[in-house]
Amino acid sequence: MPDLSAFPISARWPAQHPDRLQLYSVPTPNGVKVSIMLEEIGLPYEAHLIDIGKNETMTPEFLSLNPNGKIPAIIDPNGPDGAPLPLFESGAILVYLADKAGKLQPSTAARRYETIQWVFFQMGGVGPMFGQLGYFHKFAGREIEDKRPLERYRLEAKRLLGVLETRLAGRAWIMGDEYTIADISLLGWVRNLVGFYGARGLVDFDSLAHVPAWLDRGLARPAVQRGLTIPKRTP
Repeated sequence: MPDLSAFPISARWPAQHPDRLQLYSVPTPNGVKVSIMLEEIGLPYEAHLIDIGKNETMTPEFLSLNPNGKIPAIIDPNGPDGAPLPLFESGAILVYLADKAGKLQPSTAARRYETIQWVFFQMGGVGPMFGQLGYFHKFAGREIEDKRPLERYRLEAKRLLGVLETRLAGRAWIMGDEYTIADISLLGWVRNLVGFYGARGLVDFDSLAHVPAWLDRGLARPAVQRGLTIPKRTP
């Protein structure tokens, strides 16, 4: 049985099944990337809810796993060479899990790197820009009288959606007929933009043809539906 006692986070969020991958997360657009991935590949795991409303990501235990204080993070008790592997950053976790399971990533080197570039596109562009738009449109930023920040992020979010629209023309998924970690990285963010953030009209989402159809296809997948609610939020 793997011993996770060397990881301080296991003292605050004890593992009931230390032989399973440990997921520390909350179902935000970044968090659901990993829960969806785990549901898709069928790897046994144990999910721990990290209450970001209570700043639990800033506790010493969580920071010992991710010094950046962000979800999600994992510990794989059966990492490379059989040693436990702690890992943070959702994009890195997606690549790791795809490699570990041998699933949801193309087998050829060229297409593998092409897939990873779209994960980086999400990490470097879609996530930060959609998140800023949500802040200035729905949250405290909407009280700022100067609307130039909102307009900046609205235009950039709309441009990024245009990039996706072009990519998806004639393709079911980002990589064509093959559903991959590129799709998983993006689904939660696009869903959040038009749903939770209420920015559907703001970015002219319904003027697009391919992105909405892709989103519907992704959200119809049973593993995606399950992953969107993991870990369960407390009432």
